[in-house]
Amino acid sequence: MNYPNGKRAIKHSLAPKGKTKTDFSNRGMSLEEDINVTNEHYLASQTAVVHKKPTPVQIVNVDYPKRSAAVIKEAYFKQASTTDFNGVYRGKYIDFEAKETKNKTSFPLSNVHQHQIDHMKAVQLHGGISFLIVKFTPLDEVYLLPAQDLFVYWDEQWQGGRKSIPYSYIKQKGSLIPFRYQARVDYASVLDKLYF
Repeated sequence: MNYPNGKRAIKHSLAPKGKTKTDFSNRGMSLEEDINVTNEHYLASQTAVVHKKPTPVQIVNVDYPKRSAAVIKEAYFKQASTTDFNGVYRGKYIDFEAKETKNKTSFPLSNVHQHQIDHMKAVQLHGGISFLIVKFTPLDEVYLLPAQDLFVYWDEQWQGGRKSIPYSYIKQKGSLIPFRYQARVDYASVLDKLYF
């Protein structure tokens, strides 16, 4: 069966007898892909307008064996990108970064860059909502961590603090994002609780 957008339906097997916990570990999508699907649903349902920011790239060398089969052989990032996603939700500008980690006990701060933190701080300064979405892949849990709670650990690392954010802190200060059929990473429901 195909969905109205032309994409094929994903077949899910039935859970074995006695298994009570829903298992989403084999959804076959990365966090970024799940957020893109969520954003498409938000746009179609007029919930929000949020898009992935394109990464600015300078193409240097292209191989043209024939026009329909051009292959980029060499390219460079023009500048450091800011965050992954931005848009408007309920009249407010939102801007966020999405990261996955294979670590079960903490989120390494090396996954985030200073220019991204600077950008998130600027968004906050101007009244926008900025946050980090973190997926702990082995636990199959996705959290929304408000930027101000990220900044605490980011700033402390330069004064000899931890180089990672403990899972327990993210679980306490962040919010577990529910998985839904169409809004796979339903961060809007969390924003409603935190900001609206």
